[in-house]
Amino acid sequence: MSDSTPPSDRRWEPGETAVLRYITRDGRPGMSWPFTVVQDSEELLALYIPKGATYKRFMPRPASQLAERGHAMELRDTEWRRDVLRLMYPGAHHSIWVFWEHEAGERRHTAYYVNMEEPFRRTAIGFDTNDHTLDIVVTPELEWRWKDEEELAERVELGVFPADFADFVRAEGERVIERIEAREAPFSDGWGDWSPDPGWAEPSLPDEWATEPVRLWSRRVWAYGDIARG
Repeated sequence: MSDSTPPSDRRWEPGETAVLRYITRDGRPGMSWPFTVVQDSEELLALYIPKGATYKRFMPRPASQLAERGHAMELRDTEWRRDVLRLMYPGAHHSIWVFWEHEAGERRHTAYYVNMEEPFRRTAIGFDTNDHTLDIVVTPELEWRWKDEEELAERVELGVFPADFADFVRAEGERVIERIEAREAPFSDGWGDWSPDPGWAEPSLPDEWATEPVRLWSRRVWAYGDIARG
């Protein structure tokens, strides 16, 4: 459970199941998803999860408890609600999700979603990262809006995140907004027309999702404070 843990050198093949985990601020496996690998290259990691797949989700709790120790968080099996392709870039502090909804027997591209997060790290079962609260919702026509600004500000006020980290997160989002407004990749790459291989089975979490050693982000103490010191 440290930055010294050797990373997995494995490259994943299309159609394989990989586990994406959010590692909690105190260094434990948290919310976790089974994804089907679409692409794993030096430039792009693309992961797909279909509507109906089962993942591990934290039950909601008051934001005030996030700044306190001793409040156990409960993970439960939950059904994923839409088709999502998650585009992740090595070293980036965000990922870009492509959403589809099933309506009246049709599968329709409904949105992009920019999720601010830790740069991902490889493990033997998949990839580790963690969410950074702030998001951007983008329509297929590339109109955008911030999401969860108030939640990020609340976490700064409560001492969950330091103010300079929140500024860093917002600056990452602003750089992505520049790409949205310039109609740059991946928003210009036609991902909304992508569809999964019909031969792929629904992915499921292996038992190792909770026991595989975590890969921690190198800047976690700066971002999360004392809770990240262990």
